[in-house]
Amino acid sequence: MKFVILIGPPGAGKGTQAKMLEQSLGLPQVSTGDLFRYNLKNETPLGKLARTFMDKGELVPDEVTVAMVKDRLAQADAADGAILDGFPRTQAQADALDQLLSQLGGRITVVPNIIVDGEELIQRLLKRAQIEGRADDNEDAIRTRMRVYQEQTKPLLDYYQQHGLVVDVNGQQSIEDVQQDLQRVIGQA
Repeated sequence: MKFVILIGPPGAGKGTQAKMLEQSLGLPQVSTGDLFRYNLKNETPLGKLARTFMDKGELVPDEVTVAMVKDRLAQADAADGAILDGFPRTQAQADALDQLLSQLGGRITVVPNIIVDGEELIQRLLKRAQIEGRADDNEDAIRTRMRVYQEQTKPLLDYYQQHGLVVDVNGQQSIEDVQQDLQRVIGQA
């Protein structure tokens, strides 16, 4: 089982690239954002549990997020692995993922780190806000998300670097060139 973790700041193109990789590699994209939307919309037990925290303005605990990922990875289309997009985001989630993959007999094969300059990210996200009408893509919210990324998610790079899994990918190239680099990096893992 081959598991790829895409890491990069908000606006780096992880979702776009993961969807393209899903097509080219035949591995499902597992996005925590999609999992949350699915579980909330379908009012699954995990969705109802997540809503109790969200309704109070609290972050959904790692255990709930991990449970959603575990359910998703247990589905037949993930039998050979998956492309993880937006998970893990914290060290606690990374530890839980390690345990989960150990149970499933899988392993993380590579962690592509999509690198994009901070100002470029802000411009991308502001443009996305105009195109998609996303309320979470205003400049204050973007800077907050970038700060949270620096504080919580970026330390995961050190963790995965210690395991020799991180490969940097220039995210400021064309979408097609980033995809080619990702395919090459994953193919060599």
